[in-house]
Amino acid sequence: MKFNQSLFFLALLILFIGWRCSEPEEKPVLEKRLLSQPGLIEVPFPKDNPLTAEKIAFGKSLFFDPRLSRNNQISCATCHRPDKAFTDGLTKSRGVNGQIAFRNAPSLLNSSFFKSYMYDGQVKTLEQQVLVPIQDHLEMGSSMKEVLQKLSKDSNYKRLAKSIFNRELDAYVITRAISSYERSLISRNSRFDRYRAGEKGVLNADEIAGWRLFSEKLYCTQCHSGSDFTNYAVVSNGLYSDYGSDQGRYRINGLEKERGTFKVPGLRNVSLTAPYMHDGSIQTLKEVIIHYSKGGAAFDNKSPIIKPFQLNNLEINQLESFLSALVDTSGVN
Repeated sequence: MKFNQSLFFLALLILFIGWRCSEPEEKPVLEKRLLSQPGLIEVPFPKDNPLTAEKIAFGKSLFFDPRLSRNNQISCATCHRPDKAFTDGLTKSRGVNGQIAFRNAPSLLNSSFFKSYMYDGQVKTLEQQVLVPIQDHLEMGSSMKEVLQKLSKDSNYKRLAKSIFNRELDAYVITRAISSYERSLISRNSRFDRYRAGEKGVLNADEIAGWRLFSEKLYCTQCHSGSDFTNYAVVSNGLYSDYGSDQGRYRINGLEKERGTFKVPGLRNVSLTAPYMHDGSIQTLKEVIIHYSKGGAAFDNKSPIIKPFQLNNLEINQLESFLSALVDTSGVN
């Protein structure tokens, strides 16, 4: 029998656990709600945008709606496809009229847990992030005013805005609904998670050896740490000696020390999200491993953590095997 996630969400709403923490002023106060994807997962959300099954369903409809774009052909799901762990498999995404986006599309799985968004790490909430692709002339090429003119003619959307938010369909409703759907996309039940939870038989010898290489020999966990295998830092991994037209976070603040720096990506589902790097310039995991083994390109801002190392072919295969054990799309719906 197929698992009905929506009904399960409704049943779990009564299990709400109140939780507050002290956050910097620019971040929202967070609370948590239990979701099942599978198993009980505490998912954080802003206090002013409670996570509910109805809101998630509304946000899903908007996420797949191409009317968010100027030409009514590009939806959020165009660049964040469920079958590709919410990436699109392209070097850089294709937007309205076939235009090429500025950067590679990152996965949205587990975005509820991210500390910041976009490769520059300058966007602090999912609600704010929703606006970026809608207004980007290379992606959806629209504006919230234009989107509302179209969607306000949709009687179902107007009804949902009233019933869920008690207000007319507006930018507040659209950003809160879509971000709620994105928060429901959980990936925390990979074979590696089950291994760490005590199911020792779920990983084979090569995958276990790869984990030991990753964590004990190469110390990849210096950057790729925590539940989502990222420390969320914005650094340079020495991808280039000259970053050309995309100087990373430097374009936000104009600080020389931030030239060529980008947010450290999480590694969950990484075997499904090729090509890699902010510009999609590396096609395979093996090529990524080789890049790091060479210590990256010479670059003034390169992180001191990036240093050359040696692996034989067996060890490279073992490392790839471990990374493949981080796949979990059970929460995709």
